[in-house]
Formats: sequence, C-alpha cells, structure tokens
Amino acid sequence: MMKTNKIVILVVSILVPLVIAFLFVHTEEQAEIGQWVYRLPHLNAMINGLTAILLIAGVVFIKNKHEKAHRVVMSTAFLLGFVFMISYVTYHASVPSTVYGDIDHDGLISDSEMINLGSSRSLYIGLLLSHILFAVAALPLVLLAVYYALADNRKKHRAVVKFTLPVWLYVAVTGVAVYFMISPYY
Repeated sequence: MMKTNKIVILVVSILVPLVIAFLFVHTEEQAEIGQWVYRLPHLNAMINGLTAILLIAGVVFIKNKHEKAHRVVMSTAFLLGFVFMISYVTYHASVPSTVYGDIDHDGLISDSEMINLGSSRSLYIGLLLSHILFAVAALPLVLLAVYYALADNRKKHRAVVKFTLPVWLYVAVTGVAVYFMISPYY
C-alpha cells in the first residue's frame, strides 16, 4: 500500500507541472469563460498570503504542542493549495499570459518599455523562475508530508517537513511578491 501511495505522489508530482507547462505552450487555444477569471490572480495572491500565515501558525502550534490546532491549520493550507491549483489552471487556460513590463498590452516588450523597466525585469524573471522551480519541488514534498501525517508516521513526517516547510513557505511568499510585481500589467 505504501509503495502505491508513493507512486501516486510521483505521478501527480510529474503530471501537474506538465499540465501547467502545456497551458503556457498552447495559449492560442485558450477559451474565454467570463470576466470573472480576471479576478483569479488576486484570489491566488490572497491564497498564497494566507498559506504563508498558516504555515507559520502551524510551526508555532506544533512547537507549543498544540497538535490539533497544527493539524487544522496545515490541513487548511493543503486545501488552499488545492484551490490555488484549480484557480491557477483555470486562469491560465482562459487568459493569455501577462508580460511583465508590457504597458501597451500588445504581448511584447518594445524598446521603450524595456528602457522604462531597467533592471526590474531581470529581478522579476529571477524571482518568478525561482518561484516556479520551488513550486515544482514543493508539490511532492507537501504530498509526502501529508501522506506521512495521515499515516501517523511522525518520524518520517518530521524528516520531510524539514525540507517541505522552507520550500513551501518560499513559494507562498514569492507568489505574493510576483503578484505585486506583475499586477500593474494586468
């Protein structure tokens, strides 16, 4: 049973990033499903911010031996991650990607737009790339942490959480930062 669960975690950890990558490659096939989708990046930023707060609260609760509160906030953070993924995929399946620095919204960065950006575009791209790479790494770590928690394997749960927490927290915080940097161009 344990081997099957780990295979499922591996498959999900590979398929989710592939589906998301597919959405970015096939932008011409996006379907407009309503104006409400344009609010999803704002929702995603709120989810990321709340997730960061919940992760920190989870650490505080477990350090103070409040296991039930820890379980509640971490379960909520996990569920928010699921809601985030649905929202993120819905948005990117429906709306062309926003280009950082694209003031005239033509999907390209002109020479004058590039001059106005200065080094902020490099900062944005570096932050975005690290956010994406850590998000891909976070998925199997989070799934393993949840699996060990549900299996009540505290030793393995603690071992994987030593890596999961900083990665997941980085993803949540940089998700908010990326949102604030790109939001003027929506």
